[in-house]
Amino acid sequence: MKKRKLNIKRITILVLTLVALMVAIFIILKMTKPAIEPKDPKVISEINGYILKEGASAYFKNVFSELETELSKEEVDEKKYAEIISKLFISDCFTLSNKMNHNDVGGVQFVYEQFQNDYISIARETLYNSIENDIYGNRKQELPTVKNVVIKSFEEDTYEYGETEDKKAYIVVATIEYDKDLDYPEEVSLVIIHSNNKLEIAKMD
Repeated sequence: MKKRKLNIKRITILVLTLVALMVAIFIILKMTKPAIEPKDPKVISEINGYILKEGASAYFKNVFSELETELSKEEVDEKKYAEIISKLFISDCFTLSNKMNHNDVGGVQFVYEQFQNDYISIARETLYNSIENDIYGNRKQELPTVKNVVIKSFEEDTYEYGETEDKKAYIVVATIEYDKDLDYPEEVSLVIIHSNNKLEIAKMD
């Protein structure tokens, strides 16, 4: 009985075909792997339409506690209320370290509703433009965290927006302190107006 000789060429082709098939299967499985959908952070507390979510910075949580205390009073000190809203907005807007990506714009809940879309668009194109995606939780990018906001000046003035006029709008100038200096804005000016029994940000410079 004759011994069959191994066909090296056929074996090589077979091995290469199997390897190519395995690589193709791996690529297909990787491409069809379901994307991780970011979950909306859980709401921890809410008052007068303002919400505190998980993932907020320690500073934001402390100031939000001040907001709850002030708005729970029978007679709210509106000046104090405006100062607290200023601090919360600035803190959430300029703390980028807890944002998922450039679309996760902070401070929106404190902005006058009719200006929110413009605010989000501008933030995405400027301050939030370079934020790397952290959907998988492995981002190594260094981003700022606001550790304190100091009210530098506070005054009442008339402010016109659209066809509306607020004769008792608040003009607030504040300085921003970060946990680390990464060259982000250190002073901002806000215009706060009365809207639907709330105080809301109408302008930021």
